Amino acid sequence: MATARGNALASEVAAGGEALLIIDMISCWDFPDAGKLRPGALAIAPAIAAFKKRCGRAGVPTIYANDNLGRWRSDWKALVESSIACGGDAATVTTLLLPGPEDYFVLKPKHSAFHATPLTLLLHHLRVRKIYVAGVSSDQCVMTTVAEARMRDLEVEVPRDLVATQSSARNEAVLLQYERTHGLNTAAAPRIRLAAGKSRSGRLR
Repeated sequence: MATARGNALASEVAAGGEALLIIDMISCWDFPDAGKLRPGALAIAPAIAAFKKRCGRAGVPTIYANDNLGRWRSDWKALVESSIACGGDAATVTTLLLPGPEDYFVLKPKHSAFHATPLTLLLHHLRVRKIYVAGVSSDQCVMTTVAEARMRDLEVEVPRDLVATQSSARNEAVLLQYERTHGLNTAAAPRIRLAAGKSRSGRLR
């Protein structure tokens, strides 16, 4: 990421004007119906981690948007620690997607990553024009976030191998809606060419 000027909220500018947004993947998975959602989250976590690495190499920032689950006395570090302490699949997913010091994190009280959060301001300071949305669930929190992103005139892509919900049938249905109703690209992450361009070795990012 390039260095921003002035007293910006973020000290960098997103390469290519792009960012990766990871939704609700840091969890103990102890909420109602979590048992139906957890397998999908576990399945997509390695692909999200791989795409996150690609983004990092290209200078594309990663932003985590996570439910605070009503615990407004916690912060993102406490959520990560709690998820790992839960062990099992929760720890596996969080360890794969462990936020780094270069990443950003916003806590959300409702479905959308934009509602009552500083995400819009953060994207503005990073000069982001396009977001790749990953995480769960594709037909709830991801969907409301995508809708609000489009209302803010952001370009959006939802890589099909980076989102999940309570069943594969539901996931396929919402991916079809993204494509047909919203005109979004849902190609799998390995097929995405990041706008940041080529690496110094000449390979596509």
